[in-house]
Amino acid sequence: MKSRLLILDDEKNIREGLATALEMEGYEVVTAGDGGEGWRRFEKGDIDLVITDLRMPSMGGEELQRKISEETPGLPVIILTGHGTVENAVAAMRNGAYDFLTKPVNLDHLSMLVKRALANRELSLKHKNLEAELAKNNQLKTMIGKSAEVHQVFDMISRAAPSKASILITGESGVGKELVADAIHELSPRKGKPLIKVHCAAIPDTLIESELFGHEKGAFTGAVSLRRGRFELANEGTLFLDEIGEVDQNIQIKLLRVLQERKFERVGGEETIETDVRIIAATNRDLKTETEKGAFREDLYFRLNVINIRVPPLRERKDDLPLFLSAFLEEFSRENGKQIEGFDEKARSAMYGYDWPGNVRELRNCVESAVVMAKGNTITEADLPPTIRTRSDEGWIRIPLGTTIDQSEQIIIRDTLSFFKGNKSKTAEVLGIGRKTLHRKLEDP
Repeated sequence: MKSRLLILDDEKNIREGLATALEMEGYEVVTAGDGGEGWRRFEKGDIDLVITDLRMPSMGGEELQRKISEETPGLPVIILTGHGTVENAVAAMRNGAYDFLTKPVNLDHLSMLVKRALANRELSLKHKNLEAELAKNNQLKTMIGKSAEVHQVFDMISRAAPSKASILITGESGVGKELVADAIHELSPRKGKPLIKVHCAAIPDTLIESELFGHEKGAFTGAVSLRRGRFELANEGTLFLDEIGEVDQNIQIKLLRVLQERKFERVGGEETIETDVRIIAATNRDLKTETEKGAFREDLYFRLNVINIRVPPLRERKDDLPLFLSAFLEEFSRENGKQIEGFDEKARSAMYGYDWPGNVRELRNCVESAVVMAKGNTITEADLPPTIRTRSDEGWIRIPLGTTIDQSEQIIIRDTLSFFKGNKSKTAEVLGIGRKTLHRKLEDP
């Protein structure tokens, strides 16, 4: 289905020229010559994106954009402006406009903006729909985030869940891989069937086979009765194998057979048992590298990695920190019978400056500790765990308000050089500039 765009400009040549160019890109386009006419057209619905001039009769672009944002939050509005009204366009962006372009319009740039805005809008809508579905099933929990990285994860969940394909969830420890598995199961046709979880790293090698496939009575010392394994228990449902990279080669061979044939035998048994299980595996290891080293079977890796969902670490999605902080603060304040209103400036700065190697799990523990230790109704830097306080300045550059662009550039260059202990090659690489450019900028007064 084609996206429908609304273009507003009181200059006929401009709006018709833009309409023709965007229709050639494959969009449906409707036009209006002033803000009032445009608003009436918008109210009819079915508009996916608006391109509007700032200065128009009956209703200006700023007012129109404000009304659209109130009526349909998140619908992208691109502002067109002359050079004399750039400040107004920037103000419109602060009020929710997606972006602005100066006239005469660069059609290639406009095309790129439209594609990007519509793609972001689609991801945002999918994210909201998925949140609503997960909330119905009480599966949202700590799956929090509005960043582009999280939108991509949610989009992959929504597309992968209805299928029967095996899924490999990758990411560092503490990012929330198990929550992704929960969401996939709840959104799949198997949601009414069992979701069985096996934390492979927590089970000794001598017991993992029995845990997965079950055992017959008398199969080994201590096997006093028949026991059904996780594959049997998960029949017609989902089996989540967490930390799959920890299982040894013998178990990898048996897992490969089950994935290929959908059959297995209990330990000590002769009966072949058929199973219908959807496999979701997770790991914090680089299994591709492990296969190259011979530590993980390549054939099993390909069987598991039909769909790969990478959950980004917290340091790559710092935009989500405020959401996590708010959610955890509310949870632990309620749990501990406190009324904590928030974090003071230094505490918040320390939280943002920290790299969170333990990801969401570490952040959650940090907030719980801070709530417990807080003496007042605001969390201070002193309430935070020592590791957060002592490392809050590492890798963090502070630029005071009122600093000019040239001064800011010098601060960034010199602080980065200091962080890398005078290593100019590393500094130039991180800043994305050449060594000669770095030398020149360091010599500038």
